[in-house]
Amino acid sequence: MSLLPKSVTITDDTMREGLQIESAAIPVEAKLRLLDALGETGAKVISIGSFAHPKWTPQMACIDEIAERFVPRPGIRYTAAVFNKTGYDRADRWWPKLDVRRKGRLPSTAVELCDSFARRNYNRSQAQQIAALDATIAAARAAGATQASVAIGNPFGSNFEGPFSREQRMALLELMIGKWQAAGITVVRVSFLEAMGWNMPHLVRETLTEIRERWPSITDFHMHLHNQRGATLASYYEALQLGAREFDTCLGGMGGCPYCGNGRSAGHVPTEDFVDLCHEMGIETGYRLDKLIEAVAIAEEVVGHPLWGHVSKSGPRPRCEALYPLDMPFVETLEEAAHFRKGPQVYEGQLSPWKADDALLRR
Repeated sequence: MSLLPKSVTITDDTMREGLQIESAAIPVEAKLRLLDALGETGAKVISIGSFAHPKWTPQMACIDEIAERFVPRPGIRYTAAVFNKTGYDRADRWWPKLDVRRKGRLPSTAVELCDSFARRNYNRSQAQQIAALDATIAAARAAGATQASVAIGNPFGSNFEGPFSREQRMALLELMIGKWQAAGITVVRVSFLEAMGWNMPHLVRETLTEIRERWPSITDFHMHLHNQRGATLASYYEALQLGAREFDTCLGGMGGCPYCGNGRSAGHVPTEDFVDLCHEMGIETGYRLDKLIEAVAIAEEVVGHPLWGHVSKSGPRPRCEALYPLDMPFVETLEEAAHFRKGPQVYEGQLSPWKADDALLRR
């Protein structure tokens, strides 16, 4: 029986995680233009950014102005990241235009496998995160919850502590899942939050396989894996094969993490590349690839430098009327490679590599 899903939910996190690692000097007008372009892509949920303290995230100092000025598109739920009651109250001013009231569909607990990252990113130790589990689970039980989700942070390794073993991953998951089970609540979902790029395809496969075998009730997986070492698209492919249906990405591979030591190099899988992969595998995403590519072009203008995706540079695989002409001249630069969306004028004047007779050209 194939576990490959028929459809997936891809959350593009450009406006939050993408922009929060870029220049704080990007004007609001440019950010609104990018947000509007994302609204054309087929995205169902869009985060407009985060209501974080500007001391730590100066790139989000303009979030209130963005919330006030953006024009929502029908059929899209707009939300934002909030980290405390102050942030929640700031965001909730814009209800129902901006919706931060609907949290995850399941109560959830999260613990970092890397204590160093927990202290750097959350200002809490791993032990403190574990100590907080019981109160969260008790509140969920009192609210009548019957199902829950668990999240494990940086499960594959750490830039500060080195690689983590399968036994370490399973022990932490067993701790969290066991606490939920003891409260009479079934865990049905696991979220992987990998900020340091230690994921590898074979590690993803063996981890998801063991989880399915040990806890058959777990059928949903959420993958938030950063891509600083280039293995995440392959890791996402392995997760797809094992039935994962929730993935996080950013336009052009934007993103990063100031706490992990890799900065902007800790970007995400490019949304357009993952959408292309899913579509070629027959998996529905809801996104329009052509609109995503146009949004990437706008994102590059907004941040002022090239991004790291592939499909946005080479275009989708040409089919039918979109096949390249047999007498196409040389295409060398990225500007010339953009002929799939800009037209043949971008390679005018280039040498032609060969001559063909008219009959061949007309076939």
